Amino acid sequence: MNDGLIPSRYAKALYKLSIETGECDEIYEQMRALSGRNTAIDELKRVMRNPYIANEDKGRVMLLAAGAKPGSSLEKFIMLIIRNNRAEFLRKIALSYVALYREKHNIAEVIVTTAAQLPEKEMQAIIDVVKKQLQGYTFEVVSEINPDLIGGFTVQVGDVLLDASVKNELKNLRLKLLS
Repeated sequence: MNDGLIPSRYAKALYKLSIETGECDEIYEQMRALSGRNTAIDELKRVMRNPYIANEDKGRVMLLAAGAKPGSSLEKFIMLIIRNNRAEFLRKIALSYVALYREKHNIAEVIVTTAAQLPEKEMQAIIDVVKKQLQGYTFEVVSEINPDLIGGFTVQVGDVLLDASVKNELKNLRLKLLS
């Protein structure tokens, strides 16, 4: 079965439920927590795959990871996923939900990666340039540091990447010299 179809369908169902219950924003934040980029995701996967851990315990672990309250719609949803043996898809469902929510609410995630921490004024100048290009959107800015860039920055909005790093300039210069 298609790996993207299952998460997409469950995410759409959760989105519909969250609209009906009025928990759309709250579930969005919780699904963002579940879809996070931290190393705990691998540990959660191991817990979900372990046949010796009871489904209720798996549900509690996922609920805790999401920061959701017991008895909430998200808890019922997580337990449904576990009962349907779809726990392995939970992170992808969370990612699909986050993407769907952002699409419906005109939210763009902007990832700014720099070689070192930027002063607030410089970071705001970069964000202002992005805002001019994407009018009508709300922005969620994620700031990352990658010393491999040497200097400069990269800005990623969705599938679009602006690479104004020294590393990229050196790579381009190298390619020009080789050709």
